[in-house]
Amino acid sequence: MEFENLVKLIQAVSDSELTQFAYRENGVNISMKKDKKQKLVTINGSNGAEMLDMASLELQGAKSLSGHNDSQAEGNVVKSPLVGTFYSAPDPESEPFVKVGDTVSKGQVLGIVEAMKLMNEIESDYAGTVKQVLASNEEVVEYGQPLFVIG
Repeated sequence: MEFENLVKLIQAVSDSELTQFAYRENGVNISMKKDKKQKLVTINGSNGAEMLDMASLELQGAKSLSGHNDSQAEGNVVKSPLVGTFYSAPDPESEPFVKVGDTVSKGQVLGIVEAMKLMNEIESDYAGTVKQVLASNEEVVEYGQPLFVIG
């Protein structure tokens, strides 16, 4: 794969909602995983190390994947009260508790954070409209990490 095509592929994965991608061609294996805070790129095969170094330089200029910034959030921010795994729905087959544009009331469940096999409901401290959902389903979240913006 030519370097220019590799850079385009990295950018396409960065701009998408994909969380994992793998590609194999002529003995070259490329796998990419996209998390909210990091991107991992591994390349195995001929010239793999060289391509990884060049790709790393391109990734340095890529936009942040965190998708949120407290100073940019306009409205009331609901933060994670603990470290754990965020779930947007009560189970995999169900619709999310809330979506952008939904009206919520104070005390309404917005999501779940699982910590040590305990499911902790995240309730809204505010009444209003969901302006942003800042965490993805099954994302590992940190204490104090913004999850929702309610306006």
